[in-house]
Amino acid sequence: MTITRWSPLHDVAVLQNRLNSIFADSARPVQGKTEDLSTGSFIPSVDVYEDAQKLALHLEVPGIKPDDVDIRVENNTLTVKGERKFSSEEKEENYHRIERRFGSFVRSFTLPQTVDADQVSASYEHGILSIELPKKPEAKPKQIKIAVGTGNIAVSKQAEADSTKAA
Repeated sequence: MTITRWSPLHDVAVLQNRLNSIFADSARPVQGKTEDLSTGSFIPSVDVYEDAQKLALHLEVPGIKPDDVDIRVENNTLTVKGERKFSSEEKEENYHRIERRFGSFVRSFTLPQTVDADQVSASYEHGILSIELPKKPEAKPKQIKIAVGTGNIAVSKQAEADSTKAA
């Protein structure tokens, strides 16, 4: 009988190597077909911020003109559409590598009932599209002051008087 050394991490390493080869194969272009350099799945990153006054979204859309972005609010859904186009000034075959993503995108966000959809504003600066959605006045927090004095005592004395009359 031969004694074989058992390593618990050996199976994990084999699995990792198999997964790496699967992903490497899927990333390579199919033989006979060239990669389409001008297309890709472009989805802009977004930061969502909320405070007591508003809900704000900041989308990274560098290289996209503000006129090429469509912002709509419909049925409590904010939809942002746009397209980053590949610069056709240079020929694709002259590029050695293209890592930037191009293409059209659509991002949709379900808005809470507290947002005033009629007061949406948008601005664009340094490749960042900022969308501000103010909250409805009734949704904003309200400060309630506590009354100090005889107001509460008078109410409790009136309640005592009513209870003695009823008995």
